[in-house]
Amino acid sequence: MKLGVLTGGGDCPGLNAVIRAVVRKSMQSGHEMVGIRAGWKGLLDKNFLTLDRESVSGILHRGGTILGTSRTNIYKEKDGEATVIKNMLEAHIDALVAIGGEDTLGIASKLFKAGVKVVGVPKTIDNDLSATDFTFGFDTAVNIATEAIDRLHTTAESHNRVIVVEVMGRHAGWIAIYSGIAGGADIILIPEKPFSFDNICKILTKRHSSGRDFSIVVVSEGAKLQAEENQDQDKDGSLILSSMKKDSFGHVRLGGIGYILADEIEKRTGFETRASVLGYIQRGGTPTAFDRVLATRFGVFASELVEKGDWGKMAALKGNEIVAVSLEEAVSQIKTVDVKLLDVAETFFG
Repeated sequence: MKLGVLTGGGDCPGLNAVIRAVVRKSMQSGHEMVGIRAGWKGLLDKNFLTLDRESVSGILHRGGTILGTSRTNIYKEKDGEATVIKNMLEAHIDALVAIGGEDTLGIASKLFKAGVKVVGVPKTIDNDLSATDFTFGFDTAVNIATEAIDRLHTTAESHNRVIVVEVMGRHAGWIAIYSGIAGGADIILIPEKPFSFDNICKILTKRHSSGRDFSIVVVSEGAKLQAEENQDQDKDGSLILSSMKKDSFGHVRLGGIGYILADEIEKRTGFETRASVLGYIQRGGTPTAFDRVLATRFGVFASELVEKGDWGKMAALKGNEIVAVSLEEAVSQIKTVDVKLLDVAETFFG
């Protein structure tokens, strides 16, 4: 069998570990391996490369993806699905391993229904993909964000400042809640619970009046204002946008809530406030040991699904076991932060 491998969506620590595992395990079963460059775009453009032991040697610890990636949505292209299927047939690619998040695997699910043999591997630093306890890349992002919070603590304390740390998290606040708890944040704001400027400032004022004259506020890029406070802050519900431009999956570009929050805090409280937006730093660089192991296990399991012909499935972590779940189930809904975990975090607010 000739097996194609692609990575779609944002880059993520651990992608190369998955590619390496899929190639090594599948070659042991006698399959021919082909890499598809730039995600689904590579299947539209016939942009392929041969993968073998040598090409995946030494990539376990490397961040990013040797295959490249894109946010191409074949269903937004004219005859996109038909073109992908035709190009696979012409290149004699029998099946696909798609590595990606909700959007990438959503396309994989549709292609499976169209008759394409495909299995999936979950990838997102946001950890918001349904049907799996954790996705690789999340642990690395949390560790990077936690280290940044630790470092910002010293500046906040030295200058008696409030520092707002903006982390990634469009629909779910997993990075914010984990790094915020680990980093000892005084307030954590996530998309799951709309916030109020007034409430934040009350917490900070109470904290500072008790003699603790510095604070750390961690906020997800997708955190939302309560409806009554959302006036002219944005043009898309209660989200703070850096641009109205949308990608091929309809996602607007988030970012900037950290600066707006910092300005409001300083204006309302008089406390000197600064913002630090971590941005792409969170998903770049070498993966943690946890993510390397999880990515490797996912890659091996995906190869086993191929060997069994168990198409339309995705590798998922349940407890400490890797299991198969349907792609349709995996992309059916966003996995949001459990209220109980938010309760734990709020114990330490103020």
